[in-house]
Amino acid sequence: MDLESVRVSAAGRRRLLRVVVDSDRGVSLDDAAAISRKLSAALDATPVMGDFPYTLEVSSRPAWTVPLTDPRHWRRAVGRLVEVTATDAGPISGRVLAVRPRRGDPGRGGRRRRFGYAALGAGAIQVEFGASTHRAWSDRRWTLT
Repeated sequence: MDLESVRVSAAGRRRLLRVVVDSDRGVSLDDAAAISRKLSAALDATPVMGDFPYTLEVSSRPAWTVPLTDPRHWRRAVGRLVEVTATDAGPISGRVLAVRPRRGDPGRGGRRRRFGYAALGAGAIQVEFGASTHRAWSDRRWTLT
């Protein structure tokens, strides 16, 4: 499980603590509830929130809202259509077929090209309606290696 963000904001006389988590296998309601219980117990045992009452929200966010900036984001985007700007190729789009620890291989027009993660800007997953990520595609393909 990965911690994506933590935000504290004022909500009247209360504080709102929003915690966003993610995982390679996704985050179920049971996962979020378990994290919420553990975090709530830890917060109640310390004065970290001060004397203010607080509301705790634990959630995950849809994959298409997360910029692809870290190898774990790219790993979770396998099978998805993405757009990214590569330092030596400019803006490119294609489907992520595989991800390996050190390098990327986004291909265009049916061919594969290798990119290091450092050569890729923040990618963005493109929302597809009615598309299956498990069938063969004739569009551009990428493999991150």
